[in-house]
Amino acid sequence: MPSPFDSRAFRRALGNFATGVTVITAADADGHKVGVTANSFNSVSLDPPLILWSIDKRSSSHAVFERAGHFAVNVLAADQIDLSNTFARPSDDRFAGIEHCLGEGGAPLLADCAARFRCETFQQLDGGDHWILIGKVLAFDDLGRAPLLYHQGGYCMVLAHTRMAPSQGGSYLQGRLQHNLYYLMTQALRSYQAGYQPQQLATGLRTSEARLLMVLEHDAGLALPELLREVAMPEREVAEAIDSLSRKGLVADDNGRVCLTEAGREQTEGLWGIAQARQEAVFGGFSVEQMEAFKAVLRAIPFKVG
Repeated sequence: MPSPFDSRAFRRALGNFATGVTVITAADADGHKVGVTANSFNSVSLDPPLILWSIDKRSSSHAVFERAGHFAVNVLAADQIDLSNTFARPSDDRFAGIEHCLGEGGAPLLADCAARFRCETFQQLDGGDHWILIGKVLAFDDLGRAPLLYHQGGYCMVLAHTRMAPSQGGSYLQGRLQHNLYYLMTQALRSYQAGYQPQQLATGLRTSEARLLMVLEHDAGLALPELLREVAMPEREVAEAIDSLSRKGLVADDNGRVCLTEAGREQTEGLWGIAQARQEAVFGGFSVEQMEAFKAVLRAIPFKVG
């Protein structure tokens, strides 16, 4: 007899496919505006220009999308995490205080996105527990901003993949790259992650779960709003990570605050051990003075949370 299909594990496996993050918007004839965060957006056809996305059949916003003749796909930029979270959680008016203008059919167009696609509803298909909406693109805006990404339950940014570092006697461009700080930092980060992330995943924890544990390591406990400020993850993913870690006996609820259990503290110490070992492997050859200067430079760079 086949074992029951594990929907939760299936969803986690799907999380290995990195996607962009969009906010899909529409308005009905009465001007009632809706917007939902979705990472199911994809292209379908160039001629005619068609795209698709899917919405949960339980979503209260679906009725407006079904009535509307148009919708807009707002592809979020890397600094728009707050917008993603806003349109992912229930609210009476998700557009309150959100800068936007109106496109075809009154569909809201969000400001400062990476791209926007203004669509006419082309077809709606039954897709199991979701409706698949296909749109014909009437117009689009390519704003050229770096996109927000979603992978293994957390938000990410684009990092260029360079397979080989320039050789010593490289071209003129490679010579200039050797003095470009952005290029040097991305190369260093790529190399650091290549040796660190596989060891972290070998613990059996997803990236989102490990991130949450390491945030909790020095705290007596954090409530959900506090956790959202500390980790770059959607609220739904934070809740699911907490649920998964609770089932594993690594965290517990203490009057609305998430706290590490004894097993959780041991697991977290292991995660920090992996991080420390990688740090020593990469930076062990530098002097204390060099490392202090390096950390001072990094701390002085303004850090903006989107």
